[in-house]
Amino acid sequence: MRIAQIAPLAESCPPKLYGGTERIVHFLTEELVSMEHEVTLFASGDSQTRAELVSCVPQALRLVDGAHNLVPHHLSMVEQVRRRLDDFDIVHFHIDLFQYPAILTWDTPTVTTLHGRLDIPDLQRCYRTFSQVPLVSISNNQRMPMPPVNWVETVYHGLPPQMLPLNLEGGDYLVFLGRISPEKRPDRAIEIAVRSGRPLKMAAKIDAVDQAYWEAEIRPLVEAHDNVEYIGEVNEAQKAELLGSAGALLFPIDWPEPFGLVMIEALSCGTPVVAWRNGSVPEVMKDGVSGRIVDSVEEAVAAVDEVFRFDRAKVREYFERRFTVRRMADDYIQLFEQQIAQNEYRRSTESSEFAQATMPPGSFGAAPPNALGLGTAA
Repeated sequence: MRIAQIAPLAESCPPKLYGGTERIVHFLTEELVSMEHEVTLFASGDSQTRAELVSCVPQALRLVDGAHNLVPHHLSMVEQVRRRLDDFDIVHFHIDLFQYPAILTWDTPTVTTLHGRLDIPDLQRCYRTFSQVPLVSISNNQRMPMPPVNWVETVYHGLPPQMLPLNLEGGDYLVFLGRISPEKRPDRAIEIAVRSGRPLKMAAKIDAVDQAYWEAEIRPLVEAHDNVEYIGEVNEAQKAELLGSAGALLFPIDWPEPFGLVMIEALSCGTPVVAWRNGSVPEVMKDGVSGRIVDSVEEAVAAVDEVFRFDRAKVREYFERRFTVRRMADDYIQLFEQQIAQNEYRRSTESSEFAQATMPPGSFGAAPPNALGLGTAA
């Protein structure tokens, strides 16, 4: 199958540090190549891939001084894709909505995986306008705020099983991994660590928009407690050590998380998760197997000692059953085949209808004079 993967340009594929969407695009692209599909990746020029790389900007835009407006770069990328449509059986977008006006005119089938939160009022009018675009969700919960649209599948994320290996021993500390932002609730993580008497390591990115929140709310909490350590962003090698050696991951979110990649990263290491019952958490987690799902700080504190006693091999087994990259790639291939078949059927049906409508009057199988709205009925 000839597949185009269209990645966001803010980060490279894979990202050097934080970047969940680009990381998933990378894993999926490499697995599709391993499955001997012909894959073309449209991404930043500093991406690393075994697929054909089409460089749409020289380097990830987050690393470029002055690259504040991502819109023109993504619009240009969509046009680059359009010029090569004959090379692909299907085009798979991961860039939200930049492509919608263009793809309505394409004969090549497309699917768009939505990776972000959808409970934003500004999105409603857009998705009502483009309700026919084939969309993929990354959890069923992610769909809830949307108007009626063309959902074609839910595909959960997956990871290469060798990337974050099982650590049967674990350690004595808690870990918070992700972003410092109000919806991720790092303040809850600190409170849980303090009340449970466990060390907490916080490996997190601080975006410019969250800098004030860090300075006013979180940094004072970190500095006030000797058992809390902020270590900043980490790369893949550091992440494997950090998660694998942790006793548990804290995932104390306060927003409708579309998936929560860090949860399955921890599970890959055999590290159980204490997660709030928000967003995708009940779909990703199995309470009592992969960790505990909680509704309060009190429940989370009680859960910490419990999950430290979990069988880490069984946590890893749960990951392998549900969240490997091969399972993700298989799900997407099945979806691609369905979309290609539906597109071929639609085109053949339209061609047949057009042929019947244009037959001379009186010929066998001729359409009525006003078929397709042409001519005037007698």
